[in-house]
Amino acid sequence: MLVAEDLETDVFILKRAFTRAGVNLPLKFVRDGQEVIDYLEGRGPYWNRFVYPLPRVLVLDLKMPRLNGFDVLEWARTKGGFKRLVKVILTSSYRICDVNRAYDLGANSYVVKPMDLNELGHIGKELEDYWYRLNLCGDYRLKP
Repeated sequence: MLVAEDLETDVFILKRAFTRAGVNLPLKFVRDGQEVIDYLEGRGPYWNRFVYPLPRVLVLDLKMPRLNGFDVLEWARTKGGFKRLVKVILTSSYRICDVNRAYDLGANSYVVKPMDLNELGHIGKELEDYWYRLNLCGDYRLKP
C-alpha cells in the first residue's frame, strides 16, 4: 500500500494505528502528489522495484504540497493502466464538493480521517480486508 501524506505527525499516527490494529501490509509513504507519480513511474529514488514495488492500493490525502490528491487522480486517469490502480482518499475534508470531485476523477473510495487512533486503525484493517482480501483488483501494470 502506497500512502501519500505530507504531515510527519500524520504518518506517525497512521503507522501506529495500523500496527496496533494488526494491519499486516507493507506500507510505503510519500510526501506529496509529485512523489506519488515519481514512485508509480519508477523515477528518481523509486527506480528499484524490489525496494519500491508497485502498490495494489494508493491511499491519498487531498491537501498536499506540489501536487495534491486531485492532481494525482487526474494524472492517473490519463496514464493507461494506472486508471485501474485502486485509489482511496483518506482526508479530513467532509466537503461534498471534494467527495464528488474525487469520485469524478476516478477515486474508488472516500474516507474521512477520524480523530480517534483506534478508529483509524479500524479503517486500516477494513482497507486491508476489503481491498486485499475480498476485492478483485484489475491489473494496472498492463497497457490498455
